[in-house]
Amino acid sequence: MTSNLSAEFDLPEWLPDAVRLYLDHTGIGVTFRELARRQGAHASTVMRQVRRCEARREDPLVDEALALLGDRSHVADKKEVPDMTAPLRAQSLKLDEATLSREGRRVLRRLAEPGAVLAVAPDLEKAVILRESPDGQQARTGVVDRNVAQAFALKDWIACRKKGRVTTYDITAAGRAALKRMIDEADVARHAHQAGLAEAAMPFANQHRVWDERQIEEAGTSRRIRYNMAESPIAALGRRRDKDGKPFLENDLIRAAERLREDFELAQMGPRVAQNWERFLTAGDRGAFRPDAGHGEGPARARDRVAAALRDLGPGLGDVALRVCCFLEGIETAEKRMGWAARSGKVVLRIALQRLRRHYEEVVGEQRNYIG
Repeated sequence: MTSNLSAEFDLPEWLPDAVRLYLDHTGIGVTFRELARRQGAHASTVMRQVRRCEARREDPLVDEALALLGDRSHVADKKEVPDMTAPLRAQSLKLDEATLSREGRRVLRRLAEPGAVLAVAPDLEKAVILRESPDGQQARTGVVDRNVAQAFALKDWIACRKKGRVTTYDITAAGRAALKRMIDEADVARHAHQAGLAEAAMPFANQHRVWDERQIEEAGTSRRIRYNMAESPIAALGRRRDKDGKPFLENDLIRAAERLREDFELAQMGPRVAQNWERFLTAGDRGAFRPDAGHGEGPARARDRVAAALRDLGPGLGDVALRVCCFLEGIETAEKRMGWAARSGKVVLRIALQRLRRHYEEVVGEQRNYIG
């Protein structure tokens, strides 16, 4: 009896059924009839799924992923199998569900922003998220491991928009639905933990909402802020014009804000996600923060970059940058929280972003827009 490829070679549990059928058929030669009996479906249905999966190999990310998975499907002596993973940088698609969900919340929410695409080049280890600004220029808003992007393509969360030297991808309807479910699941888990509930509502109940929440601590108390996951306050301010018709925020200021947000979100990754960034607020103890305190609090380099930027901005400017760029508070909310006069927050924010832009220019110079 022919072995099941998924069980024998420990394929990731998150793989779609159509991909498993394709790998079983092409990798170890399981017939359509045998696959149909195993699936409880008609052989013609299985054949269509396999052929549809084969047609998806026109997508570069899907082709790379299937090549990596298919290379494990040979049942012959592994010493005689040629090294097919070298041109694909020997990355592994063995991602667990927790990693996929965490990266999904981080990456898909950036791709859900207007004008955002995922760009992939064959000679780069990582993919990059780009968003088009009102004047047509593109700013980098995130970096993604290539194997994570491959997993997203296999799950049909992203789709190829344009192929070429640099291939671009858009978020799909399935990707948007998955993002909403992930956010719902995180909310349900958090609320259940806070209320001590044994059971909680299904995450599909509120699938069509577009809001997300972030919990922060300030002045010794914990509170939640609600924000639009599809657009940051900085992007909204970037569309505004002054009385002369010029953009209120220039593109280089928006790029500086997005870089701070990118490092902030990367620094939240890891077993402990409640990093005490509120210590950088005026009401907090700035001197008590140590970037190397504890383990598993997220990538150390990203934490250090955020810490250095906020220290350079100082009190006041650092407050508004952290609240609006990182916590995604609206400018009016930030004004109220900090006790500022109405309509003063926008001016202070622009000054903070000008200082932040200078900080990045001094620290990284012309390499600030490079991937990684």
